Amino acid sequence: MTSLTPTPAANLAKNTTTMAFLGDAFYELSVRRRLAEGGGTYAADKLHKEAVRYVKASSQATALRGLKEKGLLTEEELEVVRKARNRKPKSVPKHTDPVDYKLATAFEALLGYHYAEGRIDRAEELAGLAIQYIGEWHG
Repeated sequence: MTSLTPTPAANLAKNTTTMAFLGDAFYELSVRRRLAEGGGTYAADKLHKEAVRYVKASSQATALRGLKEKGLLTEEELEVVRKARNRKPKSVPKHTDPVDYKLATAFEALLGYHYAEGRIDRAEELAGLAIQYIGEWHG
């Protein structure tokens, strides 16, 4: 069984799988928080469907492509993305394009990297840019 004893941030930032694990949770919470703060009263199922639109692999992959194309990532961030993207996944969920899945994992690792390094503001900034880009892409 895995220990719940805190691990030094420097160790977390070395493991792309752990970074993606953290980034997945960070991004999901970021999306949910923005939906909840968006005003209006919605049933939980509507909020969930809207959240899925932003957190599914194809949307995250599209967001990462957009961030890269617009030159919004630093060299350090591009290196994190490259390492995470090149890691061989143990499995790919059904109905998910393998390339999109790897890019989505890289996006999550990028957010997790900033989270582990204590750069919450940058993680929030990237999550916000991704959400904005996905919203424009979906129309």
